[in-house]
Amino acid sequence: MESIKLPQGAWFEEKEIELRFPDGWEIEVCGSPSDGMGPLSDAEIKKALASPVGTGTLAELAAGKKDICILFDDLSRGTRVYELVPHVLEELAGAGIRDDQIRFICALGNHGAHTMAEFAKKLGRETVARFPVFNHNPYENCQHLGQTSRGTPVAVNAEVMKCDLKIGIGCITPHPFNGFGGGGKILFPGVCSAETVLGNHVLSASALMGSGLNPVDGLGRFEGNIMREEMEEVCRMAGLDFIVNVLVNNRCETVDLVAGHPIGAHYAGVEKAKKIYGTRFVPDADVVVANANFKACEAFIAMLFAIKSLKPGGDAVVITHTPMGQIPHYLLGAFGKYIGGRLWNPNRGAMTAGLGRIIMFSPYRCRTDEDWFGGYGRVQWAAVWEDVIDLLKDRGPGTRVNVFTDGTIQYYLP
Repeated sequence: MESIKLPQGAWFEEKEIELRFPDGWEIEVCGSPSDGMGPLSDAEIKKALASPVGTGTLAELAAGKKDICILFDDLSRGTRVYELVPHVLEELAGAGIRDDQIRFICALGNHGAHTMAEFAKKLGRETVARFPVFNHNPYENCQHLGQTSRGTPVAVNAEVMKCDLKIGIGCITPHPFNGFGGGGKILFPGVCSAETVLGNHVLSASALMGSGLNPVDGLGRFEGNIMREEMEEVCRMAGLDFIVNVLVNNRCETVDLVAGHPIGAHYAGVEKAKKIYGTRFVPDADVVVANANFKACEAFIAMLFAIKSLKPGGDAVVITHTPMGQIPHYLLGAFGKYIGGRLWNPNRGAMTAGLGRIIMFSPYRCRTDEDWFGGYGRVQWAAVWEDVIDLLKDRGPGTRVNVFTDGTIQYYLP
């Protein structure tokens, strides 16, 4: 039997899982160059932070400032923020900034709030003990700044707006709406009001659907991207000062880093991202296996990405070994059988029309999560890989399988 190993268990039980396929099946590993890249050393992280793009060093920007906020992405991303925080704090200390001038704010956007234990995973327990760390609340305490040139009302976390130095720590990976995440996305939608996030998502979704594309077709589409353009406009309005953005592999390791101006550094990082996340499109598979590790809590991205390479009636296998399940999403998620966020689609089945089986390979079965993957009762669960193969046992020799090494951080090359 052919065997493939893939990383799983980000934030909880990091491990490699082995996938073994029957003899006679044709296996295509659909990976990206990032898979083969190793992690940066502390010295390399420090050097990149000290060489910012488009602005002065963080220490120079911090000189004379009164209040500093550090925005960071949540546990739905595998970004190892705890590796970066000591270097950021060192820069701030070099400018004479005291601990009591600093606070951390989790840029949740419309995701569910975090507990202290989750903050400690992202930031390190020492940081949580040393500094105040807050959840962003998109429904209250947001300061109105006006509207964008496209008419989206802009309201930003009021605590962020009271700070005279605003720093963002996040990642640059392919994103369905933004082309590539990172940059000012840590602020918009990260710490914006629900109304602001809704307006921008409606705008972006309408642009995609109006051009005949579905959300995952937006992965890697950066130039002329409406969401990215509006994000930059809001960041200028709010005054985001500095970003630290990592690029990653499917093991969630930091393989590259850009820092500096929220727009200039983001553009530099996207050029790097285009080279390491691109995946060759291999059509007409009978089965796709979509690994989801970096964004295990948004594994539906991996599924929608992978099924584009399926034949009609083909089967999809999604791998997500996270005890968190899928992230609570106040804009896109379900909150009952008949109710959901303002962009929730009660007919998720339309996304998976024409598919055969949808198999979730996870030891953490969660009935609620089925809504993300085509609706309740659409999903078959398998706790071990042998059960996946058993569900696919009617497939015979010559079965063509595409295995995506992490469909949450890949995009198809043009």
